[in-house]
Amino acid sequence: MDLQECREKLDVIDKKIVELFEERMAVSEEVARYKEEHGLPVLDESREKQKLASVRSLVKEENNKEAAAQLFEKIMELSRARQEQII
Repeated sequence: MDLQECREKLDVIDKKIVELFEERMAVSEEVARYKEEHGLPVLDESREKQKLASVRSLVKEENNKEAAAQLFEKIMELSRARQEQII
């Protein structure tokens, strides 16, 4: 596979990632509304720890485990920020 083919594949993957990110953020907004209605805090540390453990267990390549966890830490940070805007 040449460089152009690799870049085209990356473009397709990136498009899917953006679509899934937007879908996740929309659900995050629903979570915020639920938390607001029930007087729950935005941050649920135990849920985030469980989520990160789950992410690490899903990663097949050992070299990617920490990077995947860091990616999800950032995603959850962005999700919390969106929830705080709503609440």
